[in-house]
Amino acid sequence: MMTALALCGVGAERVVSQELKKLGLRVTDGAFGKVRFQGDTAGLYRALMGLRAADRVLLEAACFPAEDFGALFAGAGAVPWETLIPAGMGLRIAKVRTKRSRLTAETSIQAMVHKAAADRLCAYYRAARLPDYGKTAEIRVYIEKDQVSLLLDLAGEPLFKRGYRSEGGVAPLRETTAAALLLLAGWRRKFPLYDPFCGSGTIAIEAAMFAWDMAPGLGRGFTLSDLLIGDREVEQSVREEFFRKIDFSRRIRIYGSDGDPRMASIAKSNGERAYELARGLGVSERGIRAGARLPWLPDFRSLSLAEASAPDEAGIIVTNPPYGRRLGDAETAEKTYREMATLTRGFPGWKLGIITDHPGFESFFGKKADSCREITNGAVQSYFFQYKDI
Repeated sequence: MMTALALCGVGAERVVSQELKKLGLRVTDGAFGKVRFQGDTAGLYRALMGLRAADRVLLEAACFPAEDFGALFAGAGAVPWETLIPAGMGLRIAKVRTKRSRLTAETSIQAMVHKAAADRLCAYYRAARLPDYGKTAEIRVYIEKDQVSLLLDLAGEPLFKRGYRSEGGVAPLRETTAAALLLLAGWRRKFPLYDPFCGSGTIAIEAAMFAWDMAPGLGRGFTLSDLLIGDREVEQSVREEFFRKIDFSRRIRIYGSDGDPRMASIAKSNGERAYELARGLGVSERGIRAGARLPWLPDFRSLSLAEASAPDEAGIIVTNPPYGRRLGDAETAEKTYREMATLTRGFPGWKLGIITDHPGFESFFGKKADSCREITNGAVQSYFFQYKDI
């Protein structure tokens, strides 16, 4: 069994932990923005393909104490990199983070770990130097309280790059953050879902993929398969395992609208692309309605906030309205939050979940939330306000 970390937005650790357990993986512990788990090669592929709310999966190559650069160099050089990184692959220290430790100079830490790992690989493969081009193994160095963790990236491109979004809005919500919001809100596929600020459609499309039981990582490859611990036969087996679960026949009641007709059109195209992505991978269309060109897809329309109304008697709104920091200014954002009070008339009895970077959202919306959770969307510190009844 190998130890790995699933990285996620701060505030999404609980849902990532639950996801890992549902994938049959053993969770050992968690901290801010990361969940540690154990799994074999198949388990690593399940995490990479199946996690909805995680941004990366990293192999924990080594953990050791280091209070000075001598100990750091010795520890990094003692790692059996030759069992992980094949001949002909380059090496890069992708990120260094240090906290409450004697070692603080990130550039020097980066250089020391790279030299120690490169020296060992060059000696083992009898090479003068590692290549500067082609495939590259990426290592992350985290040091906290003088304890070093060397982590080998298994994903390559971050996991929020699903492959269905050809174009986003000015400030798109990460796919993994959208999935985390749905899981935190407790949404289930039998419930109607509405996003009145749909933008490029991310929240609605993530909900549709969840409803179809479509693993988010099916349409992409992973660095794991280029490493010595990867296995393409195991990868294909896991893919087929996930393929068999997809069911497009389920009726979904997922809706999105946007005041910008162009964004509503982009959202519709992205939703169709998510479906076509699975079809292109050979997924059988079990139970699709006779004569239908497409299965049940999210319904996107161009509507202003005032025009939006409940398509069903009860359901949940999950939305990401424009942030003052990311779109326009704070005054414009606060005006939007006041206008959102119209949702209480258009969606009586519906639940609401809203992500915003404004901690004072409730005062502009005019109603205190039943709960508020801090969560990051990329590098933006945000808040997820939830209402049981608006």
